[in-house]
Parts: sequence; C-alpha cells; structure tokens
Amino acid sequence: MVSPTKLKSMDFYRKIPRDLTEASLSGAGLSIVAALIMMLLFGMELSSYLAVNTTTTVVVDKSADGDFLRIHFNISFPALSCEFASVDVSDVLGTNRLNITKTVRKFPIDPHLKTTGEEFHSGHGSHHINHGEEIKEEIPDGAVPLVSGSFDSFTKHFPLLIVNFNAPWCYWSNRLKPSWEKAASIIYHKYNPETDGRVLLGSVDCTEEAELCKRNHIQGYPSIRIFRKGSDLKEDHGHHEHESYYGDRDTDSIVKMVDELVAPIHPETHKRDLDGISNETLKHLKKAPVTGGCRVEGYVRVKKVPGNLIISAHSGAHSFDSSKMNMSHVVTHLSFGRMFSPRLLTDMRRLLPYIGQSHDKLDEKAFINQHEFGANVTIEHYLQVVKTEVITRRTAQEHSLVEEYEYTAHSSIAQTYYLPVAKFHYELSPMQIMITENPKSFSHFITNLCAIIGGVFTVAGILDSIFHNTIRLVKKVELGKNF
Repeated sequence: MVSPTKLKSMDFYRKIPRDLTEASLSGAGLSIVAALIMMLLFGMELSSYLAVNTTTTVVVDKSADGDFLRIHFNISFPALSCEFASVDVSDVLGTNRLNITKTVRKFPIDPHLKTTGEEFHSGHGSHHINHGEEIKEEIPDGAVPLVSGSFDSFTKHFPLLIVNFNAPWCYWSNRLKPSWEKAASIIYHKYNPETDGRVLLGSVDCTEEAELCKRNHIQGYPSIRIFRKGSDLKEDHGHHEHESYYGDRDTDSIVKMVDELVAPIHPETHKRDLDGISNETLKHLKKAPVTGGCRVEGYVRVKKVPGNLIISAHSGAHSFDSSKMNMSHVVTHLSFGRMFSPRLLTDMRRLLPYIGQSHDKLDEKAFINQHEFGANVTIEHYLQVVKTEVITRRTAQEHSLVEEYEYTAHSSIAQTYYLPVAKFHYELSPMQIMITENPKSFSHFITNLCAIIGGVFTVAGILDSIFHNTIRLVKKVELGKNF
C-alpha cells in the first residue's frame, strides 16, 4: 500500500507556508505590468479569433445559376427620346433580340436627368403600319406648310392642329407624303378652315425648320403630332404637351382618325364635348414625350457567351438623321448576376475588404459627347466579367455566402457610318475566383488564451524572483563591507 508521504512527493503544486510569503512594492508593480500585458495580449488574440481569414483560389467556373445571366442596368440618355429608345441583345451564337420591352422600363427625362412624366409604354408595333399603295404620280399639296414664325399662331387658332414632321431624304416620309396630302385635301374640303375651323393638317420640313423640330423633340421621320388648342403647354414643367399618332398611314386611316378627333368638338363654339373617339383610334394615339431624353432601366437575360447589350434609336417605320443623334449617357447602375439586397449587403460588410468591389464599376459615370468628336459617334464599353464566390465554413457544413460577378471596364468612342449606338460588349471568363472563409476553432482560441496567461504569469514570477534575490544579495554585500 502506497503511503501518504510518497503520494505527497508527486505534488506539482507545492504550497509555501503563509508565514514565509512576503509582499513587496517591486512585486506589486511587476504584477500590475503583467496584468496589463495579459489584457493586451487577450484583446489581440480575441481580435485575431473574430477576424475573417480567407484563402483565394482560381477554379473553372461551376456556376449553379445555369447557362443564363442577368444584366441589370439603369442608364440615362439626355438626347434619346423614349419614343424610339430600344434595348437590343446579341451574342456570338447568333442570338439577336431587338427592342426588349418585357423587363425594361422607360421614363422621359430632361437634360438634367430629372423625370418629366410617367413611364413611357411602347405602343403597337410600328413594323406593320399600312402605307397604302405606293403612288408614283405627283399629288398636289393639300397640307399647309408650317414654319417657326407661323407655327404658334396656328396652334392657338385651331382646336386641332395635326402636323407631319418629315424630311425629304427620308424613305418613310416619301411613302407617307401622297397619302398625307390627299387626306389633307379631303379634310380641307370637309372641315373648311374658314367656315368650320376645327382642324387643320400641316407639314413641317425638318431640313428647313430644324429648330422647330428640335423644339418639339422630333428624332424620327416622319412623326405625326396632334396639338390641341389650350393644352399645348404643360403647366408643371412648361414643356410642350401633345400626342403622337402611331396608326396606319394610308389616306383612309388618316381621314378616319381626324374625323374621330373632330367629332367631340362643337362646330360653332369649338368646345370639346365628352370624348367620342373609338378604342381603335385611341390605341394609335399616345402622349408624345415632353422632353427629348429617356432613362432606360430594368434587366435582360443573356447567355454566358461573349455578346453585346446595345441601346439605340430603333423603328420599323421611321428614319433617323445619324448626324444629329447623340448617344451621350450616364450610367447610374450596371451589374451582372443577382441584385444584392440591403440585408445581404449588411452581412457582407465584414467581407468587403476581401472582395474586389468591382461589381458596379461603371456606376455613377457619365459619358457625354459635346460634339467635340464630330457626328455619328458610337460610345462603346468593353467589359471583362469574372465570377467571384465567397464560401463560409462557420457552420458545420460549407456553403456559399455570396455569388457576384465583377468586371473591368474600358470605354472608347468610334466614328461610324451607321446609326450611333451605346454598346456594352461583355466577355465572361471561363474561370471563377473562390474566396474561402477559414474561421479559427474555439479550442485553438482557448489554448492560446491559457498560454498567454500562464506564460506571462510564469515570466513575471521569474523576473520577480531574480529582482528580489538581486536586492537581497546587494544588501548582504553592503552589510559585509560595514563589518
């Protein structure tokens, strides 16, 4: 049987009798310093434990979001009318989607990028407008030629002034001209301006009256606008307010449209009664843009192959003067992939230093052409896109915390013989960047904490012992000298 004396000999923590312990000022000072060092090292270790440690690797893209990718955008064009603004997508596989409207919204804006009206909804497709049979013989003019000097007086005199803004070089203007002049003659005899005075059909040559057309925000030819007496000014913005006609352009359709617009107007008082316009005619009438700019926002789904997002003026029944088109724009937002929610952005704050923060590289950037580059200027952006995925291991299983697409952007201008556009050419990398979050284990934190406390306590004890013994030795030496 083992005796208690032998068991006591194995004690690692032997006790010093209380009457042999001695407190000293040097020991107290060293203890305070040791405690402060312990607190400092504890804070540093805690900070290291809570910090996010990451490793970055480059692997082949193994996206879980399929073969398609969203492009979110919010872009303002101060000089492109919503009437003709078109969002198109094309890629190297032959995809070519024109005038996407389902996921795109358009709002008219002024030169200062402020919204001036409600959302502009594209009307019925103008690709199937009926122009009637093509007439080659000369048709006598029936419409009244309008110029800047007389335009305002005509709008104030007639309850209805219907104007064809055209250009002689335009194919569609020349297709419309015979039907327009013939319809104008019929309307002139039917509603004589001198005896009836309810309506007048006029025409404006935009090559001769460029300023008048600019004032009415004419960007495509021909444009048929309807001015109503007493409502040609919008009080809250001071812009001209009128309607555009997008219906068929044959003589019968034009005459029918005019008849229905004139019908609610009393022939003597010229006061307008309750609308008697049919739904068939109403669907071809749309409030004309009160300003010449447009904000285009929304998203498009594209294949994960090199392609183009193009915003330009487009119409199947209008022509455009490319020398006067200005595709200046301000990119409020442009990103690839899913939009980040505010809650996710809050959770990402601790990871932001490790992410490239290039998912919105073009945001809040302006690309303005002040005509210093000449006419027919296309503004192009070349975007190199790479996917970045952040993976966390803070739970028992590894899971993806963030999936985002970052990109680099290089912009340039190019002269073109064709219609100027704003082009965003994108190329997606076949590789993806994986950022893995590697948290420290709690056991590792506790071990380091114990090492800090024990190590500082031990070193402080040794220093105290050395200091105390040194003082005692010095005192003995001095005492020996005295004897």
